[in-house]
Amino acid sequence: MSATISPVDDQQSSATQPRGRQFLPRLARPAAAVLSGVLLYLSFPPRPLWWLVLPGFALLGWVLHGRRLRAGFGIGLLAGFGFMLPLLHWTGEEVGPVPWLALATAEALFVAVGCIGVAAVSRLAWWPVWAAAVWALDEAVRARVPFGGFPWGKIAFGQADSAFLPLAAVGGTPLLSFAVVLCGFGLFEAVRSLRVYRSTGRIPRAAVATAAATVLVPLAAALAARPLVDDSAEDGTATVAAIQGNVPRLGLDFNAQRRAVLDNHARRTEQLAREVKAGKVPQPDFVLWPENSSDLDPYRNADARIVIDEAVKAINAPTVVGAVIEPDTGKLRNTLIQWDPSGGPVATYDKRHIQPFGEYMPMRSFARIFSSDVDRVQRDFGPGKKVGVFDLAGTKVGLVTCYEAAFDDAVRDTVEHGSQLIAVPSNNATFGRSEMTYQQLAMSRVRAVEHSRSVVVPVTSGVSAVIRPNGTIVQKTKMFTPDALVDKVPLRSSLTPATRLGTLPEGLLVLIAAAGLGWVTVRSVRARRGR
Repeated sequence: MSATISPVDDQQSSATQPRGRQFLPRLARPAAAVLSGVLLYLSFPPRPLWWLVLPGFALLGWVLHGRRLRAGFGIGLLAGFGFMLPLLHWTGEEVGPVPWLALATAEALFVAVGCIGVAAVSRLAWWPVWAAAVWALDEAVRARVPFGGFPWGKIAFGQADSAFLPLAAVGGTPLLSFAVVLCGFGLFEAVRSLRVYRSTGRIPRAAVATAAATVLVPLAAALAARPLVDDSAEDGTATVAAIQGNVPRLGLDFNAQRRAVLDNHARRTEQLAREVKAGKVPQPDFVLWPENSSDLDPYRNADARIVIDEAVKAINAPTVVGAVIEPDTGKLRNTLIQWDPSGGPVATYDKRHIQPFGEYMPMRSFARIFSSDVDRVQRDFGPGKKVGVFDLAGTKVGLVTCYEAAFDDAVRDTVEHGSQLIAVPSNNATFGRSEMTYQQLAMSRVRAVEHSRSVVVPVTSGVSAVIRPNGTIVQKTKMFTPDALVDKVPLRSSLTPATRLGTLPEGLLVLIAAAGLGWVTVRSVRARRGR
């Protein structure tokens, strides 16, 4: 007995089939938007996959090109979540998912707003240039607001192993980000030109010229900038030691842990002194301890002062000690102290870019609605005002404390004030074995090339490292392992174009973005008046 299909069934079948076929294409762009964000995340350390940023932006260009502004926001938000949720997962390592989700959402919203601009300029001639400038504008705003900004996730910071890295020495991280984004959007334009040719048989010359220029010019510029990447010693060398004392096992109460961390760093420094005396390692000219290596204020705690003083005398070299200073009144200070073997503490640097919701609590009562962990910050830290450059045994060392490495001005200021080497004392203990320490280390590598300086990163428990001015890591530690790195590093005093130009490259990119967005607005107004 054969089955028969009634006309009604046939109509239902034919009606249902197109709906199914239409449903999948509707999902294609949202799925591609999320994937583009994931590719951006995967291009960041600890993975050596920097090149994934290019297909990431090519894909983002596809989903945004020619779209309306509302669609651009939605697509951008999906891409932002795909990027920021995994990238910032470390922020919830100890305090749970709420702060992580809140921060990732805020950063994704910035990406979404930037994507509105990308969609708006995507109909202009040479749109990849305008779009990459809009992305640079978005990063510039995100690095400044709110609460002083949060530059984490700047595209340049994923390019420590990239072929584009020499551009950091030309125009800093803004130019490096711009070039990478431009090349990614240019790749999409090249694919789009190829599709037009295959479907119509004609060559879209303007689109081909745009694609060729936006892909080849950034690569050629990076190649031309390679002579700026130099790790030779202009001012001789200095032997530096970076101490990683590690943190104690979990379970100690707060006060006991503070003393234990201090003891760990003093003990590892004294061990280094014995190794020097035995001739196993060279005598360091100066020693760097990490941020928070003494959370006990040595000006108020005699026992902490004695422990530090004995360790510094043992190694017989000026030592930078990271400490929490507790004045009688006012706010706490996250301070680096220059400790001399004979004179004790002789100079200080107070961290200028302090971390909101970590070192101080803005909108405390509002934030408490989402998490009671805000009360862990019982007394806010206050920012310093002076640039930190210590003279350590004749070497001028610029000081950038942990979180500050993400801020262009904090690093550039030290070089402009004469530093021959940059130190980035950091404390990653709160973030466990997450990717945070690798992301931050990549920033220091980019900064080394940007300013042509050796960078030394002493960390309490993460990955400490010694970095050459060409961005190469020559020594590094394992996580949660007491260690001491001793290395002879080249000292340099010349200034790269990026250092000399300061904020000018970023300002020019912002002006380009503003011009593109302004022209789009004018065209839109004219089109409405013409109706």
